This record gives sequence, structure tokens and C-alpha cells, in this order.
Amino acid sequence: MPDINLSILQDRSFLLVGGGKMGSALLHGWLTSGLSPSQFMVQEPNPDEALQTKGVILNPDLSTLAAPDIIVLAIKPQMALEVIPVLAEHLDADTIVISLLAGTRIANLQALLSRKTGIIRTMPNTPAEIGASMTALCAGAGVDATARMQAEVLMQAVGKTVWLDDEDYMDAVTAIGGSGPAYLFYLVEALKDSGEALGLSPEIADLLARQTIIGSARMLDESDETASRLRGNVTSPGGTTQAALNILVKKKGGLIDLMRRATKAAAKRSRDLSEAGREDS
Repeated sequence: MPDINLSILQDRSFLLVGGGKMGSALLHGWLTSGLSPSQFMVQEPNPDEALQTKGVILNPDLSTLAAPDIIVLAIKPQMALEVIPVLAEHLDADTIVISLLAGTRIANLQALLSRKTGIIRTMPNTPAEIGASMTALCAGAGVDATARMQAEVLMQAVGKTVWLDDEDYMDAVTAIGGSGPAYLFYLVEALKDSGEALGLSPEIADLLARQTIIGSARMLDESDETASRLRGNVTSPGGTTQAALNILVKKKGGLIDLMRRATKAAAKRSRDLSEAGREDS
């Protein structure tokens, strides 16, 4: 886990809205990092068994409780119109709202809340569950330094963070960081499939693909070298790796071309969601 000072969060109360894959991953990371289950309320209409055993307060009656210090929105964007206006009744002026909603701009969230409050938009990814997330944050107008620090420490409890000065960059972050783990997992699938096509058993092909990615990721994390230099270290001129890279590095139809097209599609979808939210608001 990241070595951070959680003291700024020890007396904070949290409401996590949404206990699906991402919400549960974040909650697991926060509890593992040292935050107490008693600090967390979780709204989730269909909690799984793992969530029910976390020791958090599940589906509380918010009308009987003090407003939480920090609300984390981990719901699907299409649920925003139904869920967010109801939360406005349970906010204090000092409540911080941290949003994970893809394609949902701060101005849209502010309109749905129908009142002024500090909003910070974020985009973490699922390695949050093991303390290895990459989270981008962008603060709305009026968010003070204390609120920014609390949000940053909360997200640093599950990985690394970076602040964006312009919310427009969040679509690119969504395409690279938010969706990125799925691309890597698909690469493992592709390597496994290729191993089987070359005659390996499914079990051996799966082990080779998984451990190759795991070991390479550790090298990338622990080395001062760039990814390009590390790739070069593996590639002997005229060797086996070069033969494969001759296919992958083609300018048209190669891996970079495919990845640019893929991430462009993801970023466009994020913008489309944002535009849909503007029309609804």
C-alpha cells in the first residue's frame, strides 16, 4: 500500500453511493489502508456477500443521520438523474462530493444537486483494490485547499494520483487510465490464445501470458528506464522478438495505430456521455 498520512481523514465520515465493482474496489482499498469501517456508510440496493461483511453501515436512513463529510459517487452515469437530486437533501455546505461518473461534468453534477457544494471529479481504475490505482482529479470552482487535500489523500490510499487543470482532459484520462486495465487483461487473453495456437496447453499458455505481463509490469515499475528502452533491451536485431515487432509496429494496422483508434473511441464515448448529460440538465 502507498505510504501516506491518513490523519487528515481519521475523523471524517463517508457516504459511498454505489457498491459495484469500482465502489467495492475503492472501499476495500480504503479499509486495507487503515480507515475504519465505522467511518463508512454505503448505499447499494444489491450488496453482495463481500460488501455485507465489511462492517460498514449499509443503506442507512440518511434523514436520521448527520450529513457526511465526504460523499463518493460510484454509480453508473445513467443513474445520476435518479440518485443525485435525492442526495442534495443530505448535504451540508461543507460536504465534499467526489464523483467517479464517467463523462459527467462538474457543472452537470452541480445542477443535479441544485445547491452549491464542493465537487471534485475523479477517474480511478480497478487496481484500487490492491492499492495500485491511477487516479486523475479535477476540482470544481470554490473547492478549497483542505478539500483538495482530503480528496487527494483518499485516492492516494488506493494508489497514485495526478491533478488536472482542465476538466476537458478527463475524457483522455478515462480512455487511458480508466479503461486501460481492460486493454491489458485483453492482451493477456490474446497472448494465451496465441500460445494455444502454437500448440501449448491452455494451462501453460495462461501461465506464460499472466506471468510475462506481471513480471514485465514489475520491471517497468522498478526500473528508471523508459518503456521504449526496456523494449529495446529485449529486442535483438534479426531475432525472434524483432520478428514479432515487425508485425506490431506497422504504422497502419500495427499496435500503436490500433491503440490510438481504440482510445479515441473510448474518449469519444466519454464526450458523448458528457453531451447527453448537458442536454438532460
